[in-house]
Amino acid sequence: MASIDLHMHSTFSNDGEFTPKQLVSLCLQAGLTHAAIADHNSVGGIPEALLSTSGTGLTIIPAVELDCHINGNILHLLGYGIDHTNPIFFDLESGLHKQEQDNSAELMQKVRNLGIDFDDNFIATLAFDGVITPEMIAEAALLHDVKAQNPLLDPYREGGERSDNPFVNFYWDYCSQGKPAFVVMNYMSLEEAIELVHNNGGAAILAHPGNNVKEDITLLEEIIKYGVQGLEAFSSYHNPEQISFYRSYAETHRLLITCGSDFHGKTKKNIKLGSSPCDGLEAQMIEALMRAIDQKH
Repeated sequence: MASIDLHMHSTFSNDGEFTPKQLVSLCLQAGLTHAAIADHNSVGGIPEALLSTSGTGLTIIPAVELDCHINGNILHLLGYGIDHTNPIFFDLESGLHKQEQDNSAELMQKVRNLGIDFDDNFIATLAFDGVITPEMIAEAALLHDVKAQNPLLDPYREGGERSDNPFVNFYWDYCSQGKPAFVVMNYMSLEEAIELVHNNGGAAILAHPGNNVKEDITLLEEIIKYGVQGLEAFSSYHNPEQISFYRSYAETHRLLITCGSDFHGKTKKNIKLGSSPCDGLEAQMIEALMRAIDQKH
């Protein structure tokens, strides 16, 4: 019987806590049979993950999560079964990493302009090769506000309404697209992202659509027409109504359905690896996904 988690992040993502080898160990402890480490615009952790599964019953599917956009909307595209040895992925990662380094100072200033302060020395210890993320700022700001005097941080403190995953919730509330501390990144188009995945033998799946598409049928239909092959209907981000919506849409339109926790570790402390229920569809999902990947090779 299959037990799966097709969306998790390692230290090759700037917000991941565990190395690929550690993630493999956690997958084995969770009893998973299939997993995918889909780091942000990076395939660097895949070789270590594949090597770490030697002699185990765990299958690692090479994957990546690509930032992209359509009509001004930022999306996350999962590519499964890709040729992770193609240098094009390393060029992509390098370019985006440089953008993030350049944008870090602006991000910190925008958060400070909102009235949220933090210690620069502490945040430097969290930096990922010169990159500061909103999640790092949240951690630093909460630690800096020792006396809990800033009401803007109250929702993220223990017992607050956004305290389940305080760091990433801070990102969504203040630093995501359309929010006051958002910093523009130059991402590839959705069409380019799908082409990148397909040209490297992969299957293109829209990640946690409830977060980015929000059941906008018009937008969803436009996304699908570009060649997205499936939807991550089962996600830790989705409530039961969203799971039902995206599963039904995928089944009606004969799209692949996948299931992933989007596990990061401390950045999303309330999300556990392998925690997203798949309604008993695990074996069916894996079979369909592997068939789609095989068709690209």
